[in-house]
Amino acid sequence: MIRASHKQPGFLAALLHRLAGIALAVFLPIHFLALATALNGADALDSFLKATAHPLLKFSEGAIVVALALHMALGLRVLAVEFLPLRERTRVVVSLCLAAGFAVGLLFLLNAG
Repeated sequence: MIRASHKQPGFLAALLHRLAGIALAVFLPIHFLALATALNGADALDSFLKATAHPLLKFSEGAIVVALALHMALGLRVLAVEFLPLRERTRVVVSLCLAAGFAVGLLFLLNAG
C-alpha cells in the first residue's frame, strides 16, 4: 500500500533527485574509463568511441543527460525551498523541473543524431 506522504509531489521530487544522482554516480566511472583510454593514445580512444556508436548507448547518453538536467533542476528546487520563502505550488515547480530535464534530453538527442 502506498503511504499518503508518498503521493505528494515533494516526495516524487526527492525520489527523482536521488535516482538521478545514483545514475550519475554509476556513469562517472565509465566516463573516467573513457578519459583514461585517451592516455593510451588516439587509437585506444577511437576504438572506445566506436563502441559507443551503438544505438542503445546513444539512447543511454540521452538518458544520462536527462538525469543530469533533472538532478540540477531538482537540486535548484531544493535550494529554493531551503533559502527562499517558497512553500506553495510544489506540483508546478516539480512539473517545471521534469519538463526542463526532458527538454534538455530531447535537445541533446536531436542534436546528437
